[in-house]
Amino acid sequence: MPKGIYNVPKAVNEVVKSYAPGSPEREQILKTYKELYNSTVDVPLFIGEEKIKTGDTKRLFPPFDHQHTLGQYHQADKALVEKAIASALEARKKWATMPWEHRAAIFLKAAELLAGPYRAKINAATMIAQGKTVHQAEIDSACEFIDFLRFNVQYMTEIYAQQPVSSEGIWNRLEHRPLEGFVYAITPFNFTAISGNLPSCVALMGNVVVWKPSATQIYSANVIMEVFQKAGLPKGVINMITGDSGMITDTILDSPDFAGIHFTGSTGVFNSMWAKIGQNISKYKTYPRIVGETGGKDFVWAHPSSNPIEVATALTRGAFEYQGQKCSAASRAYIPVSIWNAVKDRLVADVKSFKMGSPEDTSNFVSAVISESSFDKLAKAIDEAKASSEAEVIVGGGYDKSKGWFIEPTVIVTTNPKYDTMETELFGPVLTVYVYEDAKWEESLKLVDETSIYALTGAIFSQDRYAIDVATKALVNAAGNFYINDKPTGAVVGQQPFGGARASGTNDKAGSILNLLRWVSPRTIKETFIPATDYRYPFLG
Repeated sequence: MPKGIYNVPKAVNEVVKSYAPGSPEREQILKTYKELYNSTVDVPLFIGEEKIKTGDTKRLFPPFDHQHTLGQYHQADKALVEKAIASALEARKKWATMPWEHRAAIFLKAAELLAGPYRAKINAATMIAQGKTVHQAEIDSACEFIDFLRFNVQYMTEIYAQQPVSSEGIWNRLEHRPLEGFVYAITPFNFTAISGNLPSCVALMGNVVVWKPSATQIYSANVIMEVFQKAGLPKGVINMITGDSGMITDTILDSPDFAGIHFTGSTGVFNSMWAKIGQNISKYKTYPRIVGETGGKDFVWAHPSSNPIEVATALTRGAFEYQGQKCSAASRAYIPVSIWNAVKDRLVADVKSFKMGSPEDTSNFVSAVISESSFDKLAKAIDEAKASSEAEVIVGGGYDKSKGWFIEPTVIVTTNPKYDTMETELFGPVLTVYVYEDAKWEESLKLVDETSIYALTGAIFSQDRYAIDVATKALVNAAGNFYINDKPTGAVVGQQPFGGARASGTNDKAGSILNLLRWVSPRTIKETFIPATDYRYPFLG
């Protein structure tokens, strides 16, 4: 794209609404919440021109009231998965050649819909189906999703604008083609924004997608498809299918037209898919792009110079917002003994002040975890800590699944820096703290770096700039998103591109130009205006 031809709107971060008492957005969200909660949906498969209802259904329900029915969703069989692939490939014939500005307009319109008429609906759906408070829903399903859509358009135009140098009599140009085939997008339950971004950023670059959302996010995924269709996305560009994960993945990875995977989920699942792709590599028309953001065991480390109240607040928010179900959530902390009592007192007091329940009550700070399997895993870890001679539960530790999957925010203190909950990803409201001797603060950094197989997010606290320098260097490989004097959660599109390395993924930084570059296949074109007519060079004569 030659510079200056089109004045694409410059992306700016969407403003987070407050939902304070008496605000119009508070009244609107509570009204929409009640309307959705008291109605039911029947979520189809979105394949090409069709919305298919197979009759093979599963019930949708909120995690904080698992007896309440929100509706149902339909499951695909293998034949329908193959139909989704065929639909994507058929749509590719037109979509891959559509001028970039028309693709951009579709997703910019989707952003405007989410910022305006669909804001309350996407937020309410996320609150109901995923158990988010209104604030957590606002920063996710509205603001971050809108930011992804707008910034991705800006990054796309920057990619197209970068062109090679041309010599006299020659015109060199660089063409960023979509991948040859289709892309498989697999999205998680915990962020509606991720669920919308993973298929849409791929489609923005001219690719076609088969999208499988998490079973526990299908309710809001249905709203995402409604928004995309309202924005004018041609049918078949993004096909949404649901059903047995293993069957769907095996069918897709067996296709010779499989060209890439855009994934957010567990490390184990990502590893198994990578292995399957390797086994099938001779089948594919092109080497598939493998992009994934996976697990984390994210840390907060404090230097003896740290302000204990700042550290405690970072732990409270970083570990327990959205019930600790963020890839970036603080789950292990290293605190010097000199400030530990002050940190502990504030941390315990804050956790005891939390209210827990339905997101409809906006005074609740936390709600239920996403599923019974998650609940059982967390309850088991808490019980083991209570019984261990190496651990002590200093606040929380309760749980109840009679109505919803409720786990009390829990803080464990361990005398063993390699205790299980310092190493194992739990994905819930459980924080484990190791207290170290002040004089060993540099040794503790080595412990932080070597304890976990993951390297997603991490935070350090210090008022000593030399210590900050030492810690930043010591932990250079320990986190893809690194925070100084702040909690390790809350990455903002366009400000802190998100992703980690080690067992946390391929670090392709969602919300940046780096990620979009994975979804194009460059072609260089050289055009010579007056071709040579004699093979002889001057040196010959």
